Amino acid sequence: MTPNNLLPKSRIALKREDFQAEVNGKETDLFILKNKNEMEIAVTNYGGFVVAVMAPDKNGDYADVVLGHSSLHDYQHTPEPYLGSLVGRYGNRIAGGKFTLEGKEYTLAINNGPNTLHGGLTGFNAVVWDAEQLNSQTLKLNYLSVDGEEGFPGNLSVEVIYHLSNDNALEISYQAMTDKTTIINLTQHSFFNLAGNAKPTPTICNHILTINADHYTPMDNVSVPTGQTAPVAGTPMDFRTPHVVGERIDDKFEQLVFGKGYDHCYVLNKKETGELSFAAKVTEPESGRTLEVYTTEPGVQLYTGNWLGGFEGKYGATYPERSAICLETQHFPDSPNKPHFPSVVLHPGEVYTQKCIYKFGIEK
Repeated sequence: MTPNNLLPKSRIALKREDFQAEVNGKETDLFILKNKNEMEIAVTNYGGFVVAVMAPDKNGDYADVVLGHSSLHDYQHTPEPYLGSLVGRYGNRIAGGKFTLEGKEYTLAINNGPNTLHGGLTGFNAVVWDAEQLNSQTLKLNYLSVDGEEGFPGNLSVEVIYHLSNDNALEISYQAMTDKTTIINLTQHSFFNLAGNAKPTPTICNHILTINADHYTPMDNVSVPTGQTAPVAGTPMDFRTPHVVGERIDDKFEQLVFGKGYDHCYVLNKKETGELSFAAKVTEPESGRTLEVYTTEPGVQLYTGNWLGGFEGKYGATYPERSAICLETQHFPDSPNKPHFPSVVLHPGEVYTQKCIYKFGIEK
């Protein structure tokens, strides 16, 4: 251990020991991924949280561009339980906490208004994953979600690999198998602010956003998709060309009123189902930092931190409303109850795969 118990030769000012504990008989820890450009990412195997991402700006100055906490204890007691976590078994909402699969109705815990959100009361964000650091740039996480966990059928074996490439991209590869027909929709819920953490952390309303989507899934007043896909054209939902996030966020457009800002799934433009293609780009104009998102998934959920309440995170930073932007690559919300949406059903013998890339860059 280095002086002050900081991580070895790291810009990340976190203490590894603050993440080391035993939870439900499994060891938790903090892992550092570092590439040849000195970019660093910290991940804990509790919930698969991305704890820190140190990215350079146009002047070569580094800042931590994700919201997070400085200890396991704080993650276990945070007011925002998905603050950079892995999400499963089912990311986003399932209406009424119910779905029918092969003629059988399954009932889940209700944890978000009248709905199930992000896998239920104890989702993948609140379990300890088995971790193996394969090399200085790669971390492998495994978790077995047992049959009936949170109401979902089947023993689901999940593997997630975090890899920090030498072109400053966080590559997230997912794989899962089941022994009983089930549903699955995994995602990663990092809260990005390309200006960095501060007290208070600045709004992301100055970030410039592009989303490669002609349509989105409108929602009702409890954030469940209506089942339609609507064109973004002529609405404040249109990010096909770059727009400042805050430019239209307070428009009296019903969808924005329902979400208190953006909290919507976009239907990505794809030439082929499952292709790895461009989803979105974010630019922070003052620092010059950029984030590009690529995914094999059909959708990306845009969330503008509308419910962040100003709580304290790492480094004494605070996180007020709209101090982060999330771009969660996934299938559409409530797909189990919307048979015309792309299927989220996984059968025994099949392998669920997904890839998401968050690529960090600079525009001078």
